[in-house]
Amino acid sequence: MSVHRRNASEDIDPFGAPEDYYGANTNPIAAPKSSRAGRTRTFSVSEPLRSHSGTPEPPQLRRGSIVPIHEDPGPPEKFEPGPLRRRGSLDERWTAPRQFYIASIDDTLEQLLQSEDTDHNYQITIEDTGPKVLRLGTANSNGFRQAVVRGTYMLSNLLQELTIAKRFGRREMILDERRLEENPVARMRRLISGSFWKALTRKVTPENIADMARDTKICDEYVDASGRVVRTESVRIYVPYDRPDQLRYFCSIRDQNPQLGLDVQQLPQKMDAEYIRSINKRPGLLALEAKQDPNDPTNLLNEPYVVPGGRFNELYGWDSYMMVLGLLLDVTPAAQTNLRLARGMTENFIYEIHHYHKILNANRSYYLGRSQPPFLTDMARRIYDKTLEVSPTSTKDMTDFLKRATLAAIKEYNTVWCAVPRLDEETGLSCYHPEGSGVPPETEASHFDAVLRPYVEKYGISQAEFIERYNNHELHEPALDEYFLHDRAVRESGHDTSYRLEGKAAYLATVDLNSLLYKYEVDIADFIRTHFGGELATPWGTVEKPEEWEKRAAQRKVNMTKYLWNEQDSIYYDYHVREKQQNKYESATCFWPLWAGAASEDQADKLVKNSLCKFEEAGGLVSGTLASRGEVSINRPSRQWELPVRMGSTPDVGMDRPQQLPLPEVPRAVWAYRWLFMMTRAFVDYNGVVVEKYNVIKGAVPHKVDAEYGNQGADFKGVATEGFGWVNASYLLGLTYLNLQAHRSIGALVPPDVFFANLSPSQKELYE
Repeated sequence: MSVHRRNASEDIDPFGAPEDYYGANTNPIAAPKSSRAGRTRTFSVSEPLRSHSGTPEPPQLRRGSIVPIHEDPGPPEKFEPGPLRRRGSLDERWTAPRQFYIASIDDTLEQLLQSEDTDHNYQITIEDTGPKVLRLGTANSNGFRQAVVRGTYMLSNLLQELTIAKRFGRREMILDERRLEENPVARMRRLISGSFWKALTRKVTPENIADMARDTKICDEYVDASGRVVRTESVRIYVPYDRPDQLRYFCSIRDQNPQLGLDVQQLPQKMDAEYIRSINKRPGLLALEAKQDPNDPTNLLNEPYVVPGGRFNELYGWDSYMMVLGLLLDVTPAAQTNLRLARGMTENFIYEIHHYHKILNANRSYYLGRSQPPFLTDMARRIYDKTLEVSPTSTKDMTDFLKRATLAAIKEYNTVWCAVPRLDEETGLSCYHPEGSGVPPETEASHFDAVLRPYVEKYGISQAEFIERYNNHELHEPALDEYFLHDRAVRESGHDTSYRLEGKAAYLATVDLNSLLYKYEVDIADFIRTHFGGELATPWGTVEKPEEWEKRAAQRKVNMTKYLWNEQDSIYYDYHVREKQQNKYESATCFWPLWAGAASEDQADKLVKNSLCKFEEAGGLVSGTLASRGEVSINRPSRQWELPVRMGSTPDVGMDRPQQLPLPEVPRAVWAYRWLFMMTRAFVDYNGVVVEKYNVIKGAVPHKVDAEYGNQGADFKGVATEGFGWVNASYLLGLTYLNLQAHRSIGALVPPDVFFANLSPSQKELYE
């Protein structure tokens, strides 16, 4: 019997963005009759098929997928060929890509889930025990002929596509087979670049201000007229005292839309720890940069930004830098949307420094006293370079942008990081040491139960009452004050939480922070010399010269060697400024001086040769070592910045290209292959999952991490729509370290050890 082979429709990209692929032109109901999508459809059969052959059922945890499985090298197994069994209509002879016609998305979804989602979590994974086979009607036969969709990967992609189509309001659809069997690396990259960034993008408008201001992490609390304590999600925005235009703008939205219940508050000029504590029960969103609308003098245009995802729905500090690295990779002269996003995030940081006096942990009121690792100068440099690359006529605009960013960075440097309490004057190094008092309000409700229990028992009151009285300074507990000082400092560091920092963060001159400040000093000197004629006048009356900043950088480099470098261990350690000794905890932040250029050639050589191996695991570099972490138990639980967990940021800074310094080559491609293989394996086996953190230990299910507040990005129905910000960026960045051969091998799920073992001598040179 002949098989009609028809190529997929030439006018519809089988890998198009959802808004195009499921748009009106591809809707069988709405499309013109003359189009391929508009042909009359009769019916489609979509039913699970269970094999009646004598082939035994495979084991429960299997990867029934088009992606081949490559096992680790081992002794060959004896293979006895059995008799071939004819599968009848399931034996497929199509070689050209096909299209499926699905007459009822709801019915197909129901049957797919009933057959394949055996653990009822609205995902199809290798842990489901269904037959891994589903028949769909073909588009060329108007649904009369059927073809098979087989394997976990294709079936989970089918679930994702059906879910997306339904969310676009579609009742029926034509679906390209190529979309289901797409190479996993290509699919993951396409989703990150084409869908995830869009889903994570935020921009305040009158239409969405209520949703943007609403905070899911904390409730508004007040006492009503009858004396009852009422808790509701707040819908509040705080505006700086010196932005009356923004105050008028948000008040007009409030007045024109009373149903929103929007509360607009103006911040005072002075915002100390006591003021921040006083508004903890009235939390709100902090306004960000907005410019006058040239077409409407009564309107403001707010700068966009990208959020991490999950419960983190604000502009976060160093998350934003990591995401900018990923966003800029897709910028071309014809595609500059991501460049505008990256610049918007940088403009928002400049705004935060001017109006909130620091780059904030995030733009919520309870973060007003807390900063995050400073990356502004490198963000500004990358955006400046990328803009001139794709738009060479933008020199004047970008010079102004770079000047404003440099002035903001100088202000941040002088007033935040190199000022008491963050500056340790004896060592000349800086610590994370935020302002604030009381119990941090944004944490999970049970987060501090174990810490507070002794005090609750001491006073014989409820925990809620103790927190209330302690926050109001009615109860004085110096030891608890110290604990929360360090807890806030851990959160300011971005490494929340880790045993490396617990109980001492505010007194540690950390390797990461001082590497970043060295980078500030070097960058500012370079900007002034290269772009501003050798001097830069500031609004506060000083004239900055590059020689002064080069002198600061040279002195910090000396101080880092004196206090942070350990010659015997060939590693950088944090320094405890109170105990006056190194905190000998092995952290991947030890590689940040390589990125910043603060390590000498000798230090870099010893660090790479003697310490790099301590952080290498099956899934790439890990944030800390087992020797430093120690044992975990019910009384000493796992932390998300400890082995076996890897977040998508700290190792990436060490992986990024060092500044212009003759440093030894580090095997970035090896780390990248291991990291991307692990992420892709989870993506293929677990319904397209992309999460905040991964378990990098060999043999683990990568995305199943039980540490602290869970794993953002794992809890979805049908299809992942966001991933997680800096992990999305990490995947795109990792691909840049690998060649096409490695991309294809990851797409085929070739394990790292197999891949490296089968490289030719010339190929191995790329991974050494």
